[in-house]
Amino acid sequence: MDGGTYWWGTRTVPIMSTDDSRRHYIDGEWTTGTGDETFTSQNPATGEALASFHRGTEDDVDHALAAAEDAYDEWRSLSHIDRAEYLWDIYHELRDRHEELGEIVTMECGKEISEGLADVTESWHMVEWAAGNARHPHGDVVPSEIASKDAYMRRKPKGVVGCITPWNFPVAIPFWHLAVTLVEGNTVVWKPAEQTPWCAHIIAEMFEDSGIPDGVFNLVQGYGDAGNAIVEDDRVETVLFTGSAEVGHKIASKVGGEPGKIAACEMGGKNAVVVTDEADLDVAVHSAVMSSFKTTGQRCVSSERLIVHEDLYDEFKERFVDIAEDIAVGDPLEEDTFMGPLIEEDQVEKFKRYNDLAREEGANVLVDRADLGAEEIPDGHEEGHWVGPFVYEVDYDEDLRCINEEVFGPHVALLEYSGDFDEALEMHNSVDYGLAGAIISEDYRQINQFRDEAEIGLAYGNLPCIGAEVHLPFGGVKKSGNGLPSGREVIEAVTERTAWTLNNSKDIEMAQGLSADIITDE
Repeated sequence: MDGGTYWWGTRTVPIMSTDDSRRHYIDGEWTTGTGDETFTSQNPATGEALASFHRGTEDDVDHALAAAEDAYDEWRSLSHIDRAEYLWDIYHELRDRHEELGEIVTMECGKEISEGLADVTESWHMVEWAAGNARHPHGDVVPSEIASKDAYMRRKPKGVVGCITPWNFPVAIPFWHLAVTLVEGNTVVWKPAEQTPWCAHIIAEMFEDSGIPDGVFNLVQGYGDAGNAIVEDDRVETVLFTGSAEVGHKIASKVGGEPGKIAACEMGGKNAVVVTDEADLDVAVHSAVMSSFKTTGQRCVSSERLIVHEDLYDEFKERFVDIAEDIAVGDPLEEDTFMGPLIEEDQVEKFKRYNDLAREEGANVLVDRADLGAEEIPDGHEEGHWVGPFVYEVDYDEDLRCINEEVFGPHVALLEYSGDFDEALEMHNSVDYGLAGAIISEDYRQINQFRDEAEIGLAYGNLPCIGAEVHLPFGGVKKSGNGLPSGREVIEAVTERTAWTLNNSKDIEMAQGLSADIITDE
């Protein structure tokens, strides 16, 4: 299966042969599918081809959905605990292969090695939570108005669930979707991002190794047409989606018109860190750098806006700019790198277009490392998608596109405010998105006001606006989402809740004083 090795330190990572195209995993079998096209996974740091994969077709999706539908009754008949046993095997494999898989994440999506390793750690945390939750209480006992009645709520699996996941967390986010969904008794058809099919292939191998019944878990590699086939099929009861707002809104609009079918979509953001007049500057600068430049700004929770009070603005700007000018951009497999490449050339072009837009809209550019010098690009990585930070200040105007539209890169605006905290909050809430945000302040009143009034789903105090934990809900409001395809909240999306009432008496007694007497003409 291996086509060679990639050296890093004292370890080696197997390279998949580009001559042997990877397949879909459908109904317990590896298959080339019905299409003739293949596509290639590339290392964004080098431009190197890593492996080729068969591109899924609508017929392949149909095959996968049929398998998932056929497997559903048998799978749902198992107990939560029996279903979770398959995931415990995967949990141990994720831990055993931590370093290997972390390096593969870094090679395929370009984020630096500590982030690649953390991606795998997050995945086993999610599997651990979902599998462990199988032994926790499910449902609620509710007091009835009638003493002779028992009332409680039970959950039942919805059926076939379609999962569509992004490239920037190619192991962690799939397990956000898959782990809970499967433990709750659903079957799955998964379409991963086309940029990271190698990671998806390894996950499918783990499911195969676990011995999970045929058809319960299905993988179809490919592009948006395969994802669209999942979304539009009547056999899919729930769509779990994490990705861009543009795609997510189309999915939500499509699914929203189909009775009984739901979509839980977590999308992008134009997130902000608010630095108040009561902020600790050390915490503020550290949090802002992490929020803006981790994963090269390619997190849905990355901060592209820094809203800073005038009393601290000049010093904050000086310190933030000094760091941005020196942020270590380099080989993501090296431990002294802070920022790796962007994922692909299209994203480089988008990043530069928004940098130009900021200039057109009156920005004062403070740091422009969009075009790195040859000396800043690692040897042998000249074909990578390299950029550095772009930082600017601009007079606040709620209509400026550069501070309203998501870039998904290290493109950061500094915005000064001069009034009380209400002004900062108004600036923070002025965008159409509402995913993540942070407040840096030593004043608990400001912190609590931000917690209560910031229009976001993920709020942080004296922290970066990145760093979610798997057992907490993850999702946003407004343009950032219509659901929470992660953590405990995903249970809501993949199960039906039944309110069950049982009468323990021989007599019929109704709530609200409704008469149970049967009256006839006789």
